[in-house]
Amino acid sequence: MEKAFGIKIPREELFPAENILSNKEYISNGKLTPKGLEELKKRMPHTDLSEFAADPNINKIGDLFTVDVLVNFVDSKLNS
Repeated sequence: MEKAFGIKIPREELFPAENILSNKEYISNGKLTPKGLEELKKRMPHTDLSEFAADPNINKIGDLFTVDVLVNFVDSKLNS
């Protein structure tokens, strides 16, 4: 994507959940805490988290990375 669109994508921008999953303040009983969910929303403004928020199971975080999310991410990078 970087080459195709001429943009730089830091890993932590495209996959911000990595840092969240390693923070015990954001995880409880295999789910994101309300604080963790708020942090994820801040780091992934290009993603609709409404469905995930209903059941914020950390095993479902990978499901957030859809084609639409990638398109929204690249669009936000190109327009910033």
